[in-house]
Amino acid sequence: MRKAVLVTGASSGVGLALCKRLLEEDHELHLCLACRNRSKAEAVRAALLASHPLAEVSIVQVDVSDLQSVFRASRELKQRFQRLDYVYLNAGIMPNPQLNIKALFSGLFSRKVIHMFSTAEGLLTQEDQITADGLQEVFETNVFGHFILIQELAPLLCHSDSPSQLIWTSSRNARKSNFCLEDIQHSRGQEPYSSSKYAVDLLSVAVNRNFNSRGLYSSVVCPGTMVTNMTCGILPPFVWTLLMPIIWLLRFFANAFTLTPYNGTEALVWLFHQKPESLNPLTKYLSATTGFGSNYVMTQKVNVFTCGSAAELALMASRLPFPRFPFWSLASHWPVFLSICSLLPPASGPLHVLCLNVYLFFQLTDNFCLRLRPRLVPQPCVTR
Repeated sequence: MRKAVLVTGASSGVGLALCKRLLEEDHELHLCLACRNRSKAEAVRAALLASHPLAEVSIVQVDVSDLQSVFRASRELKQRFQRLDYVYLNAGIMPNPQLNIKALFSGLFSRKVIHMFSTAEGLLTQEDQITADGLQEVFETNVFGHFILIQELAPLLCHSDSPSQLIWTSSRNARKSNFCLEDIQHSRGQEPYSSSKYAVDLLSVAVNRNFNSRGLYSSVVCPGTMVTNMTCGILPPFVWTLLMPIIWLLRFFANAFTLTPYNGTEALVWLFHQKPESLNPLTKYLSATTGFGSNYVMTQKVNVFTCGSAAELALMASRLPFPRFPFWSLASHWPVFLSICSLLPPASGPLHVLCLNVYLFFQLTDNFCLRLRPRLVPQPCVTR
């Protein structure tokens, strides 16, 4: 039977390169392209079928920054598929990236100059905005839209007889220092991309803790530093041209410079061949390229923080402002609420952070903290 693979953000960059490489690995895949722009997806589908005629390539239109689109795509996928073997959660944005000149010159004269260039740590700031759902665009696109998607697709992913795998595109720039429990959407900061990728790392750990027993496994990957549509806007084209020789030289000292989307997919393709149950849930898999252009995979421990008791978290949550969130898109969708509620374990840990804050997104009533115990069923809420 054909393996079924879903790739979000499949029409360009890493997503497109990944689709090409997956079909090179298994030319009989059923590959589903989850894209925002249908016309671009149709062109990609035609090109993939021309080079791999034995494959089955389909399209589902989805914008992970729009919850209506996510729900609609989920219903369509559940009608088409009986199961999904792999879901690559690759779609993401880094809006209006700006180079922090002060941090750049400060880093040039420090011992961390190679680390700074290979991770872009502290170098890039972004201008975020609010979506129609009332959430920060970077957070909803990179984290929350995908979270709702996998909740909706749980019937296709949870099969104890044969495991399924989630593979998130994270980043070496997923910095713990940029993620704050009191501002999980990073609305008050200037590095929402880094914050969102750290939230992805936490969410992957949470999925493994609660869904491994049901046959669903999750991993996070960093494709490295590449020249793509996302990064080209950071500097003018002529500056990239001047920097490329220097970047090629840096590859002899920092393996994070994969440079091309093809090289960046190395870790994502490597995971395609692994047994998910044998992977370490606290490991991030990094695409790497040597100075001579050879690709390989490295590992790095996911930097998961610990937190206090559930009561302390509830107290923190009670102090948070509610984001503006139109409730019509979720008011009739209680199975999502119940599944999130069932995630809470008796012990404290990073999972509490994710689940507790998800409740904030749903804008329940003021006493929502009382409903965090799995034995309680949420009641219909009142919008503010």
